[in-house]
Amino acid sequence: MKGVLLVNLGSPDSPTAKDVKPYLDEFLMDERVIDVNPVLRNLLVRGIILQTRPKKSAKAYAKIWWDEGSPLIVLSERFAKKVQQHTDMPVALGMRYGSMSIKKALQELKDKGVDEVLLVPLYPHYAMSSYETVVVKTMEDKKEFFPEMKITTLPAFYKSPEYIKVLSESIADGLKDFDYDHILFSYHGIPERHIRKSDPTKFHCKIDGSCCSVNSVAHNTCYRHQVYETTELVKNYLGLSEEKISTSFQSRLAGDPWLKPYTDYEFERLAKEGKKNLAVVTAAFVSDCLETLEEIAMEGKEQFEEAGGEHYKHIPCLNDGDAWVAVMAKWVNEWQAKEVLPV
Repeated sequence: MKGVLLVNLGSPDSPTAKDVKPYLDEFLMDERVIDVNPVLRNLLVRGIILQTRPKKSAKAYAKIWWDEGSPLIVLSERFAKKVQQHTDMPVALGMRYGSMSIKKALQELKDKGVDEVLLVPLYPHYAMSSYETVVVKTMEDKKEFFPEMKITTLPAFYKSPEYIKVLSESIADGLKDFDYDHILFSYHGIPERHIRKSDPTKFHCKIDGSCCSVNSVAHNTCYRHQVYETTELVKNYLGLSEEKISTSFQSRLAGDPWLKPYTDYEFERLAKEGKKNLAVVTAAFVSDCLETLEEIAMEGKEQFEEAGGEHYKHIPCLNDGDAWVAVMAKWVNEWQAKEVLPV
């Protein structure tokens, strides 16, 4: 019997330092998130970061927390329930980090008689610290606890025409009645070394401004190429002018070079260049979360306005929108019927 496993990032159980600390510990101790020597990672995370970060992060979570719980969890649950309404396969939801584990979701599917699973990492783009770690963790849990299960993974869907269509139309809807000067596509940031580590050729990815436009098998696992491709495809779909859009990267740790340009620097640059009305799209995520709701929608607005900008709008993620649900339902049902996956 076939079933579907949707996996998103995860969240603390509450916006308190007590619950944020174990969540951050699991997240930051992931070798695909902080990919350094295990001893150094333990020292960095547990000896330094976790001494202060939980209180700071808890305050940030508290600013965006809903009555029903974590926005990411609530939106993901709504999405999963809607997808379930469009397929006769069991649909389970798991999180890479936190109490809603992948193992629990696989057990839920097993209890319903599922022995063949379509794994859907809810990330449009391939990155070590998002898509890849979901796949690796799922396969580890399968090997240890569910050896009889067969698992097929949905590819990164960053350039799927159906995804680009629903994303573009969602952006267009968010731009209604907003007379923008500029649209900034802000994607989650990752260290530059992750790009090179994910390059199967070990020589193509130079992050030099040109390698992303030169065709290569490396693009299948190159986050930088994939996000720029998403921006370009949305631009073409909506007929946006080149001078009115740009791409940037948010969230970084000090000490290492991360993908540039940095989003917070772009807020200041665009405002000082005379852009008064800025719209921001966070297309690395399909569900709004701490990074979109607090870092972009709140802090980003403050940064842009302090630099001289006047009007700012964060375009919501796809979340549980009916058009996005329909696309996902189509993909999973095609897999069920023909084992066809989007490319």
